[in-house]
Amino acid sequence: MVDSSYLLLLLLVIPVAAIGLILVGPVRIGPLSFPNAPKVVATVAALLDFSLALVAWMYFDPRLTGLQMITDIPWVHLPGLPEIRFHIGLDGINLPLLLLTVTVCLAAIVIVPEDIRRPREFFIYLLLMLLGALGAFLSFDLFFLYIFHEFALIPTFLLIGIWGTQNRQFASMQMALYLTLGSLVLLGGLLALVFVVGGGDPTYRPTFDLVQIQAYLHNIPLSQHSQSVIYALVLAGFGVLISLFPFHSWAAPGYASAPPSAAMIHAGVLKKFGLYGLLRIAVPLLPGGMEHWQTWLLVLLLGNILLIGLVTLAQKEIQLMLGFSSVMHMGYLFLGIAALTQTSLTGVVILMVGHGLSAALLFGLAGEIQQRTGENRFKELGGLAQRAPFLAVSFLIGSLASIGLPGLANFPGELMIFFGSFKSAYVPNFVVILALWGIVLGAVYQLRAVRRIFFGELPVRYDKVTDLTGFVQRSPYILLMAALLFLGFFPTALQQTISPAVKLLLSH
Repeated sequence: MVDSSYLLLLLLVIPVAAIGLILVGPVRIGPLSFPNAPKVVATVAALLDFSLALVAWMYFDPRLTGLQMITDIPWVHLPGLPEIRFHIGLDGINLPLLLLTVTVCLAAIVIVPEDIRRPREFFIYLLLMLLGALGAFLSFDLFFLYIFHEFALIPTFLLIGIWGTQNRQFASMQMALYLTLGSLVLLGGLLALVFVVGGGDPTYRPTFDLVQIQAYLHNIPLSQHSQSVIYALVLAGFGVLISLFPFHSWAAPGYASAPPSAAMIHAGVLKKFGLYGLLRIAVPLLPGGMEHWQTWLLVLLLGNILLIGLVTLAQKEIQLMLGFSSVMHMGYLFLGIAALTQTSLTGVVILMVGHGLSAALLFGLAGEIQQRTGENRFKELGGLAQRAPFLAVSFLIGSLASIGLPGLANFPGELMIFFGSFKSAYVPNFVVILALWGIVLGAVYQLRAVRRIFFGELPVRYDKVTDLTGFVQRSPYILLMAALLFLGFFPTALQQTISPAVKLLLSH
């Protein structure tokens, strides 16, 4: 096993160094010109992080309990205030999300067109999203866990507002208002948790460190009332970030207006932060609060699956359909968390990875379709498979993964969530049966989209539409498809890593 911390620290340092190079680096050295220097630097940084994440996976030992590759540095400790520590580490829950982050961000950076305007700013914002996502998933101090995520949201708003498409100003503002409100509610819940823990115990040293809080509450849990209040705040805050019904209306318009790279990273990676937070905080620390609000959560997650599924059926544009589809799939993940079984929670982590890969693939391809045709409305498209077979096959694979077809990464995650939910004492079987209808809805709208875009008669105006060609254009999508297929055929590659960590989480 690799000793300690430098590997994870290097993951965070590389995007920072790349941002510095883009800011100060020249685009011309003597007679040599480097017009695409920002993209080259960002791509190399993302590739290095991708390689380091694979090394971390290689050296990670799932047989060991607790965290590995730890850095724990005291940062701020003022009298009368909780201690803040720079505490990062790796376990079986955040390792898959680390791999998801570096994979999606690498693909998102590579697909950026060479002629993007204001390239320095654009790639800096993408690297900031990468840095924020990595920091949020690796941090075990609640202060840094929160700050890193908020740090990643700022460039998201800017990317939509500056480089977005239709209604970008409205979509960016709506997204900013919703997510800022959700973040403030979440902050209230996290602060309440930090200040309530150890209340009246003179031996307890207040801290934001999640590991220390968890160790204390394992022996002296919070009262039922405190758990209920704090969980309500945490669920509401994370729920807005995840687009839990009815706090979902920001998501689809935001993704539809975002540049494809920004939509890939936010829908594929950053949206998983809220679910990850519930796994880290609510499951081990607030089980009484979860039980108290369980009925409400079940009602809302069915809203995500069934009501948003019907809304998705009615969409007439590709990006809006994909945006609402992403909101719908969050219902399955909430179901797995509500079930609170080892099987369902393992499935949640696997499905987070599978959905992140498939959503990133589809949003990237939707951008390619719009760029090549100038259209994203289903009624104006058709027959594109004749001109762009690689694009058609890639979109079909992403759609089949989203549906949950066996052999692709989403399938084992959904299967474990449903099996774990049927065995759960906290979820009635009729709720699981209702949730299963979401698979039918997903198959209808996703396959109908494939038919409308790629099959039928090809409009004359698309006779000169080109396919994705060459290594650079195809490689990011091949990477995402390869990951979907690998995890679909070999889910145990992640399951063996995730299950022991989930078992330890539930033991608390």
